[in-house]
Amino acid sequence: MSQRASVFDRRRSGILLHLTSLPSGTIGTDAYRFIDFLHECGVSIWQMLPLGPTHEDHSPYQCLSAYAVDKQFICKQTILAQDWASSLNINPDDDAFFHHAYQAFERYADRRQHNAFTAFCEQQTWLTDYALFCQIREKHENQAWTAWPEALRDRDDKALNDFTTQYHQALQQKKFEQFQFWQQWQALKHYADSKGVLLFGDMPIFVAHDSADVWLNRDLFLLDEQGRTTHVAGVPPDYFSETGQRWGNPLYDWPIHQQQGFSWWTDRLSSQLTLFDLVRIDHFRGFEAYWQIPAECETAIEGQWVTGPGEALFDSLQNSFDQLPFVAEDLGVITAEVTALRERYGLPGMTILQFAFGGQSDNPYLPHRHQVDSVVYTGTHDNDTSLGWYQSAEEHVKHHFKQYSGMSDKTMPWPLIRMAWQSVAQVAVVPMQDILALSSADRMNTPGTVDDNWQWRFDWPQLTNEARQQLTELNQLYERYR
Repeated sequence: MSQRASVFDRRRSGILLHLTSLPSGTIGTDAYRFIDFLHECGVSIWQMLPLGPTHEDHSPYQCLSAYAVDKQFICKQTILAQDWASSLNINPDDDAFFHHAYQAFERYADRRQHNAFTAFCEQQTWLTDYALFCQIREKHENQAWTAWPEALRDRDDKALNDFTTQYHQALQQKKFEQFQFWQQWQALKHYADSKGVLLFGDMPIFVAHDSADVWLNRDLFLLDEQGRTTHVAGVPPDYFSETGQRWGNPLYDWPIHQQQGFSWWTDRLSSQLTLFDLVRIDHFRGFEAYWQIPAECETAIEGQWVTGPGEALFDSLQNSFDQLPFVAEDLGVITAEVTALRERYGLPGMTILQFAFGGQSDNPYLPHRHQVDSVVYTGTHDNDTSLGWYQSAEEHVKHHFKQYSGMSDKTMPWPLIRMAWQSVAQVAVVPMQDILALSSADRMNTPGTVDDNWQWRFDWPQLTNEARQQLTELNQLYERYR
């Protein structure tokens, strides 16, 4: 049985920490140190958010590419330690760092290294178009591709060839950056494997309109002749929002995807599985039915439910992969049809303890109603920290929690973490903020807002020996030790 297939073969624990939240924000020394911490405490899963290059809002759920990674994750010190970089005399914080690094690589790298770079570029079929997309976007003041000159917007062959010739070196540098991340990631992945730590990624169901993916594959999305969206994604009005949520992502033209044998999805998931052992699919319910909003509407009110690809897509994926190492994000209002689709393909769902208290005893998030084939969280990247959640909770929620758990609230959030570890769910995951017992000021994201999100980082002194010991003891006590 493959490692991916065996993720749910036993009880495990994990920590949710995005790469940007490491002290350095890169896959350098801090990433290895974090894996050591997980290994020492008996944690066998490191979950993170999508790794793609972000727009100006820094959201990893609205990326410039579904395949590329953000170059900010590259450890520049690791580059400087390469033989071919010995002549580099540049501050890693210099904006021109990657330019000079690529020039040094071109001049001083040996044949083996050049051949590896060439092979990487040939294997990553998305890479040339991604580099081209980013370079054109830069030269047009980071405007969305729909605002580019028509010939570039519409991918006229002569216009693209002329641009490629003019900016050959800059395009090669962008490919080089992705190559450097790939090499560093493979080394990190090998180290994680040696420590028994699985890497758990995250894939949004939708992609950003301003992305290389949509620019390159306009026929796969609901767009007009100028490339503008005709319909966009979101969710309908509910208890939390009278107008629903208008996300703005372009919707897929699913009949075209099916005609092409869902090859775009197979390629996208294959790319993710070269990086991760397990992948969370965000907004899984959109595969069964999705909320289609006319692009001209400012809110989600006038949308309607449209049937998704469902079994046709997952039958195709099942034929392409020996296993489907995915976790379905099935939070919110989920229909019986969505649950049936998830269960048909053996995909574990999610349950959140912060949603469990203050209501009735049949709440599916309460531990006594958890399922074995699932992942339990104290909270996710979209939730408040567990301490912040409890501090701001209404009194009846606090009373229910204390009544249900039989625990004191004086040591929060550890009672909630303990409850997750006690759960019958095969995998339990806690955000790093909860391990550090941090308050609302340290939450990762507040949905519906655009400022001050995705910026949180921890410092190693925050991780106390007491926290390490408590985590280790919980793993041992509840059979989650690696």
